[in-house]
Amino acid sequence: MGDEEADARAELAARLRLLRAERRLSVTALERRSGLGRTTISQALNGRKLPSEATVIALAKALGTDPSALLEMRSRACTPVAAAVRAQSDEDLDFERRYRNYVIDRYSRLTVVGLDLTRPEGACWPLDTAYLSLELAARDERSGMPSEWPEGHGSPMTVKRAEQALAGRQRTVIRGLAGSGKTTLLQWLAVIAARRNPPSEMHHLGHLIPFVLPLRTLDRQSALPGPHSFLEATGSMLAAAQPTGWADRVLTAGRGLLLIDGLDEVPQQRREHTRAWLRELLAAYPQAYVLVTTRPTAVPEHWLDGSGFTELTVRPMNRRDVLVFVTRWHGAAQATPGLEESFKEAVRGQRDLAQLATTPLMCALMCALHRDRRGHLPRSRMELYEAALSMLLVRRDHERGIDAPEGISLTRHQSIQLLQRLAYWLIRNGQAEMEEESALAVVEEALPAMPAVSAQGDARQVLTHLVSRSGLLRKPTVDTIDFVHRTFQDYLGAKAAVEARDLGLLVRHAHDDQWEDVLRMAVAHARPTERATLLRRLVARGDRAARHRTRLHLLAMACLEQATELDPEVREAVESRAGTLLPPWSYEEAKELASVGPVILDLLPGPEGLEHDEASAVVQTAVAVGGDAALPLLKRYRDCTDRGVQSRLASAWSSFDTEEYAREILDHLPEDVTVHVASAAELKAVRGFRNKTGISFTGHFSVPEMMSGIERSRLRSLTISGNQTLSDIGFIRQLPRLRDLTLTANGDLFDLTPLDGLTISKLILWGAHPRDLTAVGRLPTLKHLNLNTPLDQPSIAAFPELPHLRELYLWGETCSSTALSGISALSGLKFLSFVPRVTEEAWHELTLLPALTGMQIVDQEVSALGTRPPLPQVTLLVLNNPSSHADLSPVMDTFPNVRDLAIYCRSHSDPTVDLTPFAGIEGLTVHITDAETVIGLDLFPSGAITRFPRPRPRA
Repeated sequence: MGDEEADARAELAARLRLLRAERRLSVTALERRSGLGRTTISQALNGRKLPSEATVIALAKALGTDPSALLEMRSRACTPVAAAVRAQSDEDLDFERRYRNYVIDRYSRLTVVGLDLTRPEGACWPLDTAYLSLELAARDERSGMPSEWPEGHGSPMTVKRAEQALAGRQRTVIRGLAGSGKTTLLQWLAVIAARRNPPSEMHHLGHLIPFVLPLRTLDRQSALPGPHSFLEATGSMLAAAQPTGWADRVLTAGRGLLLIDGLDEVPQQRREHTRAWLRELLAAYPQAYVLVTTRPTAVPEHWLDGSGFTELTVRPMNRRDVLVFVTRWHGAAQATPGLEESFKEAVRGQRDLAQLATTPLMCALMCALHRDRRGHLPRSRMELYEAALSMLLVRRDHERGIDAPEGISLTRHQSIQLLQRLAYWLIRNGQAEMEEESALAVVEEALPAMPAVSAQGDARQVLTHLVSRSGLLRKPTVDTIDFVHRTFQDYLGAKAAVEARDLGLLVRHAHDDQWEDVLRMAVAHARPTERATLLRRLVARGDRAARHRTRLHLLAMACLEQATELDPEVREAVESRAGTLLPPWSYEEAKELASVGPVILDLLPGPEGLEHDEASAVVQTAVAVGGDAALPLLKRYRDCTDRGVQSRLASAWSSFDTEEYAREILDHLPEDVTVHVASAAELKAVRGFRNKTGISFTGHFSVPEMMSGIERSRLRSLTISGNQTLSDIGFIRQLPRLRDLTLTANGDLFDLTPLDGLTISKLILWGAHPRDLTAVGRLPTLKHLNLNTPLDQPSIAAFPELPHLRELYLWGETCSSTALSGISALSGLKFLSFVPRVTEEAWHELTLLPALTGMQIVDQEVSALGTRPPLPQVTLLVLNNPSSHADLSPVMDTFPNVRDLAIYCRSHSDPTVDLTPFAGIEGLTVHITDAETVIGLDLFPSGAITRFPRPRPRA
């Protein structure tokens, strides 16, 4: 590294350190705000390593500053590297121009179902027309909202269009169902990068070189390729023309964009090998930008977390997306006038059809069938595939008078028999594509039993016909064959498995996500006795296999949708197992149920007859499924009186069409339920809720924008979070009825003097960075104060007088800067929450607070409690994330009169709570959250111990 580069990097690091000091942010706070890892932040602050553009943008956002100046500093630090690249030779630059044009040409067209299958060139759709900006959902792990009594089951979802969701991200995993548009998204990213004209939100792509790496192709080789082999491995004709070491230079300079498609298409036993390959790539080229796609259940959540990946999930198309897609499809297909509106009316009016049309693939297939059948559509998924095969294999050519263009003429049945064999070979071998020679062998093996076909030509001629005329096969490279979409492969492979009576093979692979759709379709293809046998075996395997039990029993339940005729005893066995899973009791169960897909919506009960945790988890499941299909179920819950359900409904509208959700759900919730606003569309919609008394703004809303969504004379609760532009809260004085105020993760909010004299009773400050709490002392009705921000006050003794304060919550950042000494001055305090940093003197002061009947201690080493003086006045105790459950006896030594005990075990992977020290204490109730095992339950009367989530009874 030259002196110029070192100086520029040092300048950038110094500027970042200065901004951090000015904001008075700890590394922990910066980590939470930016979503970056501690190592990444430390390297950027100390200048050991040049941060990526994405890192700089994330830090700028977290520090509340314009990223352009920081990016300029970074570009100066990059100058020697860029100069070195330019200095290699003009050969690199000439090849890059040629390669960019190649990428644009190769990936700027899509094969779209049903456009014009009589002419291969007519079955393509320009990417510019075909691309529909997808909605991507991210779990907001940094929501940061404090909670006095944390529910703690799952973070809220943030849903954005792809351009916004991917902005500034360097490493991303994108999960999505089959046909949801993952591959199209990667093609679009490759093309906009190659064209150097990305949207403004993704400006960093403009200098990147894209490499599209379909794993279905790469995995056929003995070893996954290194950069020098990327082009050859993907069948690029430019492979031999690339300059020696070019790909290495691109990636080393941080200019590579690796678009890795189809992790789910790698056989399960090779996915760890694939992860190791990916980690090796990242270790060698840490500045590279990487996106990986996969089906949702192919790998566990956070599978790549250790490598700094963010996970995003493709949402189903909402109603507006479907209408836009339908318009584009009919325009590209030059469909007969009137068909477009007829299709839209059919989808609007029939829920089953609307559910099927929520992915681009299925929507395109339905459009094609609707046109082909002159305005009529099948109702079920299996009918849809059956009609599609009829359209694709026979009717198109027959109705256009096209007869044996390659000298081969196959009936629908003959084509299906051959395609089934190819599909089943791929499924059995765990592959998504096959060598052409393997495909020829499969066809050749079938021909002796098909004399009417073999008489027309040899295996190569028949295979050529299937590829060119079926509309189901394609050649991604000159020597490979695959199905145009995995859905058709699964449908046909399932039919082959049933006809081969391979029911045992199906059940043995049922836990494998690659076989999930195969199982469901096999149930539909099977005859009643076969169907009963298949489901009976699936249930029995679930009973035996504890590791896969939930997945197998849920899969069996999902299969019932396809079981038009079934032995009642088998149906009862399936439903009884599902009864132990439905309704869900927790966030984790809700997430697992949602992975089954929209079919789960028809199985979810309530709200009548459900417990509070069940009702809340059902709503979570529906929200996680999302899309228009979930809305009818959520409408059933809009009149539910449970506050948890109401709160989840009020924060879920980012997963749905904004206007429709506002009209159908939010407008029916009680006026005191807080409505969450995180987008311009939501702000526009909330202006119609003039009766709402609680509102939460997340993001960079200006004061006039926020005030436009507030009914000033009615608002009682206001939350503002993640607003780096907010520096003045004077507008709050225009809200005369405001009682609850939350300010969290905002920017330069140092001055709290506008609060002086307001009748606020509850104040939450997280990351607000006030200079002092003087103004807080002038809140005459303040009863609840919740702080997680560094303070200038070294101890509670330096706090202003708070005579009416009854509840005080001090979290990590406050406890790190402010000691508890002086706490005895808060004589009216009834509840105290803190993170242990307590001297003996301060603990003694707690004994002098007679009204202190409740306490929460966060991250407490339980054994340390035994050395503290008793606090006999405390009757309610919360141990939030205690670091040890081995021996809880010190709890009663220090808190002898506790009668309400809560234990939250969130950060422990396999926590065990031993309640035996509390046996025999009359009137004691214990609430335990997220404990894997609880010892001593039999020592307590019924109802004394509650657990969340409630443990399921063992089957």
